[in-house]
Amino acid sequence: MEKAYTIMKNSGAGNIAVGIIILVVGITAGVLSIVSGANLLKHKKEITF
Repeated sequence: MEKAYTIMKNSGAGNIAVGIIILVVGITAGVLSIVSGANLLKHKKEITF
């Protein structure tokens, strides 16, 4: 039984770590998207077609 508990503990810790990494990557991607969009809006008057 103790082997099962050890595996479950390691799996839970791994899932928490992966969740934190995904959260950080998502927040970073969101911030970069907002900054990029703001930069495009700031320079939209300079665009000529």
